[in-house]
Amino acid sequence: MTSTSDKPRIVIVGGGVSGLSAAHRLVEWSRDNGRPIDLSLVEGSDRLGGVIHTIRRDDGFLLEAGPDNFITNKPAGIRLVERLGLTDELIEPNEQHRRAMVVRKGRLCAIPDGFQLMASPSVWSVLRSPIFSWGGKLRMAMEPFVKAKRDMDAAYDESLASFVTRRFGKEALDRLIQPMIGGIYTADPQTLSLRATLPRFLDMEREYGSVVRGLRKRRSGTGGDTGARYSLFVSFRGGMSTMIDALSRVIGQESIRMNTRVTGLQRASESDAPCDQRPWRVEIDGRESIEADHVVLACGARRSADLLQQVDTELADVVGSVAHASSAVVHLAFRRKQVGHRLDAFGFVVPHVEGMNILAGSFSSVKYAGRAPDEHVLLRAFVGGALQPDLMQLDDAAITRVVQTDLASLLSIQGGPKFTTVHRWFDAMPQYEVGHLQRVETIEASLANHTGLALAGNALGGVGIPDCIAQAERVVDDLTANLPALAGG
Repeated sequence: MTSTSDKPRIVIVGGGVSGLSAAHRLVEWSRDNGRPIDLSLVEGSDRLGGVIHTIRRDDGFLLEAGPDNFITNKPAGIRLVERLGLTDELIEPNEQHRRAMVVRKGRLCAIPDGFQLMASPSVWSVLRSPIFSWGGKLRMAMEPFVKAKRDMDAAYDESLASFVTRRFGKEALDRLIQPMIGGIYTADPQTLSLRATLPRFLDMEREYGSVVRGLRKRRSGTGGDTGARYSLFVSFRGGMSTMIDALSRVIGQESIRMNTRVTGLQRASESDAPCDQRPWRVEIDGRESIEADHVVLACGARRSADLLQQVDTELADVVGSVAHASSAVVHLAFRRKQVGHRLDAFGFVVPHVEGMNILAGSFSSVKYAGRAPDEHVLLRAFVGGALQPDLMQLDDAAITRVVQTDLASLLSIQGGPKFTTVHRWFDAMPQYEVGHLQRVETIEASLANHTGLALAGNALGGVGIPDCIAQAERVVDDLTANLPALAGG
């Protein structure tokens, strides 16, 4: 593809963390290589950041309507923070109460020490736990003696529910593993792909014949692994939107178009060049268009699928086939004396078998400093997901009532909250169902037939913030590898 101007023209559709990370990478490349670019980031709403949304209230509360931290052992996130000059703004979770809890028969119980999403290398921590019946404990303790599945190659996949039930028993799935994984993916364990989400457990069975045996081997080889390592998580003193604000400053307002909806995407028809070398035409609000040498769709799978219909219907259908779940985040603020529970944890998860309305709860003002004024607590709860989609049909008042009822029971809360907020995220969480990695391979193979077109976002390769950043930067690195050939470069 040959640009008709001296500057490569690049359009990024979507102003969430993926789109912003892609745009930022392009700005870095342009600066470092002395190559000017014509960059447009197009966002349909009046706010950048997507699900990252910090609300700083005048009364001293700081609310995270989306993710409240990110993990540092996936390096893309922390490296971006360093390049943005935000390292001094990072904060770790409070040193006290670094643990999580789970609901068991309407009461909060501590998750066993060292438990790593699916198992603990310590049998005794499980045997001492009140979460499981004695029958369930014995079944879990037998995991090292369960025969490994035969003929497992590196591509083998199965659902979370199938794997956990096969190796640990149904009670382990229902009482702890489903809610823990559900807190990350808001997923149905019967359909969630283990290979696409937690491949290390499949690899442990294949390599060591047992998950518990694998955890022990890996712990002894790395100097110890004690389960949920909260020191690996960080946030920003002023909230997660600190990163979004910094990205937008570096990109520059002249390159960002807000409240602008992309309504179409196709190859320009006027060019004499072969079809796969013609520039892209990005239609804006149905009344104008932008020509581009490269287009990055970072606007979510459903929206991307709609735009791809004019480009490649088969590709659009595959992208659109990625299932999604919706959820709501509910904040409630109380005076500390209203809450009878000690709040001696960062939060809790709720098994679906408990029949409650909330998926999980977080003690925001315990987890990070500066989230609530003195003598107050800030709580947030999560509603909906793949297993309880009907709750998303409730209005804000009804959602708040059911959340308040559940929290009052679990945390011994007296009286009403100082304030509440509800933030809904529709189709925001992709569901990596069994076979997801094959779907991603199909998408990537199809994209190879469309020069200058790329996808970024959480629907393909990881739902976490560092995953989204890493994928967006890989897309741009592939793009910039070809840019010297453009514009006579």
